[in-house]
Amino acid sequence: MENHGVTDEIEEKNEQQEQPQEREKGLKGRKFSWGKLMHLDSFDMESGKIPSGYLNHRSFKAVDWGTTLKLAFQSIGIVYGDLGTSPLYVLPGIFPNGIDHSEDILGVLSLIIYSLTLITLIKYVFIVLSAHDNGDGGTFALYSLICRYAKVGFTPNHQAEDRDVSNYRLELPNSGLRRASFVKSFLENSRIAKYILLLMTMIGTSMVLGDGILTPCISVLSAVGGIREAASSLTDNTIMWISVGILILLFQVQRFGTDKVGYTFAPILTIWFFFIAVIGLHNFIRHDPTVVKAINPMYIVKYFQRTKKNAWISLGGVILCLTGSEALFADLGHFNVRSIQISTCSIVFPSIILAYVGQAAYLRKHPLDASAAFYKSVPKPIYWPMFVVAVLAAIVASQSLISASFSIVQQSLALGCFPRVKVVHTSSKYEGQVYVPEINNLLMLACVGVTLGFKNTLKIGNAYGLAVVFVMTLTSTFLILVMIMIWKTNFALIILYASTIAFVELLYLSSVLYKFTEGGYLPLAFAAFLMSVMFVWNYVYRKKYMFELDNKVSIKKLKEIASNPDILRVPGLALFYSELVQGISPIFTHYIANVSAMHRVLVFVSIKSLPISKVPAEERFLFRRVEPNELCMFRCVVRYGYTDVEKERESFEETLVNRLKEFIREEFFKAKSPKNGRIITGTIAESVIGEVLRIDADENDDGTFLEEIQFVDNECKKGGIISLFGESEVVASKGTNWGKKLIIDYAYNGLRRCLRQQDEVYAIPRKRLLKVGMTYEL
Repeated sequence: MENHGVTDEIEEKNEQQEQPQEREKGLKGRKFSWGKLMHLDSFDMESGKIPSGYLNHRSFKAVDWGTTLKLAFQSIGIVYGDLGTSPLYVLPGIFPNGIDHSEDILGVLSLIIYSLTLITLIKYVFIVLSAHDNGDGGTFALYSLICRYAKVGFTPNHQAEDRDVSNYRLELPNSGLRRASFVKSFLENSRIAKYILLLMTMIGTSMVLGDGILTPCISVLSAVGGIREAASSLTDNTIMWISVGILILLFQVQRFGTDKVGYTFAPILTIWFFFIAVIGLHNFIRHDPTVVKAINPMYIVKYFQRTKKNAWISLGGVILCLTGSEALFADLGHFNVRSIQISTCSIVFPSIILAYVGQAAYLRKHPLDASAAFYKSVPKPIYWPMFVVAVLAAIVASQSLISASFSIVQQSLALGCFPRVKVVHTSSKYEGQVYVPEINNLLMLACVGVTLGFKNTLKIGNAYGLAVVFVMTLTSTFLILVMIMIWKTNFALIILYASTIAFVELLYLSSVLYKFTEGGYLPLAFAAFLMSVMFVWNYVYRKKYMFELDNKVSIKKLKEIASNPDILRVPGLALFYSELVQGISPIFTHYIANVSAMHRVLVFVSIKSLPISKVPAEERFLFRRVEPNELCMFRCVVRYGYTDVEKERESFEETLVNRLKEFIREEFFKAKSPKNGRIITGTIAESVIGEVLRIDADENDDGTFLEEIQFVDNECKKGGIISLFGESEVVASKGTNWGKKLIIDYAYNGLRRCLRQQDEVYAIPRKRLLKVGMTYEL
């Protein structure tokens, strides 16, 4: 809630329902919530030290079936390209040296069927999608769920009022589930466990970005390589350069946004799934219907008994049939759970299974064609239509991980784990559809580099498999924590999950690591680079915050500044921006020491990201007054979720001033509240409360609050709204070790110079901006 005091007790539901209906009349459907005032200031202490207030729950808005079906159709063009085009390269990757025994085909087909069923369908579509964070998915969504439940973050910017945000609350463990309390306590008290969780999140993010690089390479190269069936004289270099041209074009269209790209690509993927399903069914009937026996998992056992170590090595190829499964979760913010479940179960899963069954039936009759199983199994009359659709589908396949990369960068950026980049929200109709220009360019350059370096899909496939299974394993680890702590799943079901799905993923991981020197090192190299960037940025971000917290301006010092006659109060309203939430940044005293002037109305503004996807607009602003009242100084925390759209600067400033005036009104109303000490809190329609307060002021012959609101309006007109931006330079303190100096003086400051400045991210007009610089020795 944006401007109420911290409460120490919660009224029972039935007591809330007994409040007079007259209090709710005329408030446009908004209700008052009641509590008892507690004189504590959460702006100066951690939330764990203050009892929780009233928690105003909000249920998800129901999405009508028409919108859900539209999203289901659109998701085909964004989410499933990678998963859907895997039949292009899976079987050649499993049998790089040909097929030794016809029964091996049944064993491999059985592996593919059960892997898709177990991992893609059961794990992702029906389990992992349920672990979304208010509609958003991905590694950071799982991490944010855990952060919200247990205090495992390193930046101490939690406030008691954060728990009052509608989307924030999670069910707390009850006495019957001690293991949830035990795991929570262990994570909160173990610094090592906190670091491991953060590093796992960074690894997962880095691997998804690695997928965003490798997916376009392998998909496009595989599809374009099929032209050799008609033009065998084409060389690897020719195919490589054609692929590079397609990749560059693909990344250039990303700026148009997921909405337009999705509707453009969805028909292509729909045609693709229809083609592979029909061709698969044709091959199944024509060549060998007995491959249906592969539904018996005993063929997997026989395959391992017969080929032993080679079967285990071949798992590195089988894992490629699961590529894109993580995108179902990572791209969730672009759509919703129901739409993805509908499109998966009705179109995607049946089509892919039929495609693999058809290829297996064909290879039973033509085992020598394993190296080009997909195109060899296509009937000759429809080869060219299939080739065109395959190339287009491969282009679309790249889209799923590119979109996922944009989403996960946006999430990590908001949680302080990624350098500042520009995030463009591309759709006014659907939340969560974003485009990140810097990441788009980085992915494009990396894709072109990998394509030029490897030239064929075999080594890229080895690298791709490692990236895919690594992310899956990390997702399972986070999911088990969510099951234990948040969902409080039956322990037997957790054991069942760990012993089946998680065990299978670890088995796949062991296989792809075997091919480390044959391309498997590539995603780890990408991850190492990206993790280094993320770690450096997050490390210095936390150090800066702790420095400001340790050196924040005391209340005594602030009163001294305000009462100093040598300091002028100039006309206007100033917004002093800093990252510090609990207190006022030391940059303010540095500013006063050099300027010796303050605006007549001063608001200290902190932009804060909560570990949730969205903060309702009516709960975004949180105000406190800086005592004494005659100073006309306020503190404001502006809270965003990691997928929220920040408003245009003019709209933001107008909203902030309106909320400030509403805060002044409500503060007065609290002072004039009934003698029983009960107060009204919550967002109140301005016209209604204005009328209530006008009557109250007339009765008490006291219009002080009206005078203060008029004073704020007059200052905005006289001097305008000025933005004072606290910007800190950081250097390693004297006597620190060389490692810390390397991170702070060279790595962090080098990154900072290459990226956007913070005022550019907030889009503050330069004509009304004054930067206040200060050097921190960390």
